[in-house]
Amino acid sequence: MKLWLPAVSFLPTVFGAPCRCQPGQACWPTDDTWASLNSSIDGNLAAVKPLASPCHVPDYNAAECAFVESNTHSSTFRSSFPGALQYQNWGAWPEQDEQCYVGSAKSIPCAQGRISLYAAEVESAKHIQEVVSFASRHNLRLVVKNSGHDLLGRSSAPRSLQIFTHKLKSIEVVDSFVPSTPDNVAAPPGVSAVTFGAGVQLHEMYAYLGSKGRMAVGGSANTVGMSGGYVQGGGHSVLGWLHGMASDNALEFKLVLADGSLVTANAYQNTDLFFALRGGGGGSFGVVVSVTVNAYPDYPVIFATVNYTTATADAQFWQGVEATHTHLATINDHGGSGYYKITPVAPISATETASVFNMMLFFINQTDPQTVSSLASPLVTSIHNATGLAPALDVIPFPSLSSMYSTLFAGNDTTGVLGQVGSRLISRAFFDSSDFSESASPASRITSALSDLQLGPAEYIQGCLVGGGQVARNRDVDSALNPAWRETMLHVMFTRFWSPNTSFAEQEAITRNITHEQVSRLKALETRDMGAYLNEADANEPDFRQAFWGETYERLYEIKAARDPEGLFIARLGVGSEDWDEDGLCRVQ
Repeated sequence: MKLWLPAVSFLPTVFGAPCRCQPGQACWPTDDTWASLNSSIDGNLAAVKPLASPCHVPDYNAAECAFVESNTHSSTFRSSFPGALQYQNWGAWPEQDEQCYVGSAKSIPCAQGRISLYAAEVESAKHIQEVVSFASRHNLRLVVKNSGHDLLGRSSAPRSLQIFTHKLKSIEVVDSFVPSTPDNVAAPPGVSAVTFGAGVQLHEMYAYLGSKGRMAVGGSANTVGMSGGYVQGGGHSVLGWLHGMASDNALEFKLVLADGSLVTANAYQNTDLFFALRGGGGGSFGVVVSVTVNAYPDYPVIFATVNYTTATADAQFWQGVEATHTHLATINDHGGSGYYKITPVAPISATETASVFNMMLFFINQTDPQTVSSLASPLVTSIHNATGLAPALDVIPFPSLSSMYSTLFAGNDTTGVLGQVGSRLISRAFFDSSDFSESASPASRITSALSDLQLGPAEYIQGCLVGGGQVARNRDVDSALNPAWRETMLHVMFTRFWSPNTSFAEQEAITRNITHEQVSRLKALETRDMGAYLNEADANEPDFRQAFWGETYERLYEIKAARDPEGLFIARLGVGSEDWDEDGLCRVQ
């Protein structure tokens, strides 16, 4: 193993507050010490460069750069590299003017930024224990990275050591899973379940479970890691109406704690961790090695799409959006879940744009296309009456969820972009409200807020109809999930983009606009702010503790303090991160 390090600017300590050990300081491990760690994890330690390094001086290589550029928008490709993230901007470190983007001029030197200096590509729980203990002994900034599919910058941190869980690909279906219990506790009855290693991605999960005639509650992005931030952050799903959030379905976790111990957390032991890991956010309480969740039948599904397009995002276009929102509660009441995507300025050629509305609806464990057509017809009629257009409606039956996933999702997502999102949870009570004038109905108000976002080319709004049903009925589940989810019907988010040539000052202006203008419009929709889904939220959420966890945060903080008193596991905008600076390098309180 040979260490490659860029020139680093050393960080001052915060007066009176301890900081993580940094390169060049006496506490930094020697080459021999790093080599010892490498040996202890069977040669799986690597010095890391940013993915785009061959596209920039001083390491420019035309052939290697062409390979990176041809794959830069592949989430599968990016998920396999320790030095890559799904959103490029989270590899940059604006405060130190460091970046290394695919797409920027090769004359701009490649700097390490927020990309970890080393990555331990772990293959077992023992490997994780060795790395955690090493980071603790040497007071290193530690990062846990699964697929890098994170919108808040939690998979990267400057001058850090990364635990890369990509290789932990085990999957085991168990017909009668019984959680581990203490000797003095009677074991509960067995249930159908499946256990995933930390590196299993959703497209891998769906393919494997389909071959076994099973299914689990999961998301709709191919390369999200099932056991990482997805289930630990709550995990919404089109299966939510039937079976609740992904975190509601977790039965057991195996994880490595800050003291290096490997423990089991379930409803019978380490119950504090079991509470925290179901909604408390990834990377904050330990390194999850595996998770066991409920397994369900590979249900049949009726899939429906509704689409229309106008030349511009004029009143006609937004009237169709408003008409759509008048039908969401009825669709949800009949077991429908899904997503809509609004692209006000969608590039359709090099010189032309249009305004595009796409909607996908899923009716799980339903087999009659005519029933779904009858349910969707009033929606189509309302859009037609509002816009004068004839929206396209397609209703497609699939024999199983796995067959649908293999058809609709190719195992890869388009990523490698630069951008940031904003979002809010919208309650069912908002849509049921009858206290409004004809010009200010709930559908009118939310449409007005969305149209006021003023998005640019290719930027879009996504509405996730993933609440209601069992998500709401699970309100008595004792977990860290934001209680607002039990009242939520719609999760609304929008995405802003910028180019690799956008200056850090311009990027900051965009992100400030997201936080202080655009998200504020969504907050204003309800008298009581519902908060946001912590996996798909504004990365600069001012009051993230309340927005992401509500009344559960105090309990989460107490668990964090008890289980990780030195703050080894600090994730950006995660539990306990308020005690540290923006990068998790120095304590601030």
